[in-house]
Amino acid sequence: MVFRHEYQDGVWVDLEQPTEEEIRKIAREFSISERIEMELLSPTPAPLVAGDANMSFLVLHFPAQGTDDGETKSQEIDFIVGRDFILTVRYEVIAPLHHLKKILEAQKLVADRAPITTDVLLEILFAHLYTSVRSHTNYLAGHLARVEQDIFNGHERDTVRLTSSISREFLHLEAALANQEEPLGRFLRSLMQRDFFGASFAERTARIGAERTQVAHLVRTHRAVATELRETNDTLLAARQNEIMKTLTVITFSMLPLELIALVFGMHVLGTPLEQDPNAFWVIMALMLAIAGVMVLFFARKRWIF
Repeated sequence: MVFRHEYQDGVWVDLEQPTEEEIRKIAREFSISERIEMELLSPTPAPLVAGDANMSFLVLHFPAQGTDDGETKSQEIDFIVGRDFILTVRYEVIAPLHHLKKILEAQKLVADRAPITTDVLLEILFAHLYTSVRSHTNYLAGHLARVEQDIFNGHERDTVRLTSSISREFLHLEAALANQEEPLGRFLRSLMQRDFFGASFAERTARIGAERTQVAHLVRTHRAVATELRETNDTLLAARQNEIMKTLTVITFSMLPLELIALVFGMHVLGTPLEQDPNAFWVIMALMLAIAGVMVLFFARKRWIF
């Protein structure tokens, strides 16, 4: 699918899941080199920066929410930018670009040409992409806030897996944004060196870089919170398990003298105390209850139980 949006002295062409014929047609229209054309024909596994005197080429992978709840997946976008055109190539539906296309189509119904230039549109593109990453980050942060409540409401065991999953998603986000830093910087510097857009583009370059940096900082902050919560959860869970083990140990220790008394009076040998007494059972039970009561009071004063 090919989407075209004409603006002041230029055009944005967006190719979504393009066929080989569509790519070759666009390559001929904008005089794209054979090397870049070959890169557009299939997904590229790693970030890439290339170009010539007339255009700059960039491949980036943006993190986005997947089909499963909270899952993060990687979406590739190829950018080709010249003096009066922007080409974007993607191999699946990417929500922020789809949303931007709808906005531009709505604006076109009001005016024939939007009063923007190539450098302005490029900044808008990256702003929408990083806004989407920020929204996904905030979505995960919302889950993290609910996990925090569960941790301190006594559900430590139930939150172990969820906390680890959220921390993993933040790790994927942080890695994706870190991988973008160097190629995005080289791409923007190459556009400045070619002087496509004049001196004012330096300020736009700084804002695009700042967008990525701010989102990356937000992800790092939330990942640090997730890590702290996971460690807190582990500590609370370990403390709770220690309390359970202590209680079981005290109960086991309390049963030892009672078992010893029962064993002694159950030997049935000559000379066993109370063997001929008709009230022997009740005497022994009273003795055992008295010993158990004394031990419970002792453990309670030591704060080993209760």
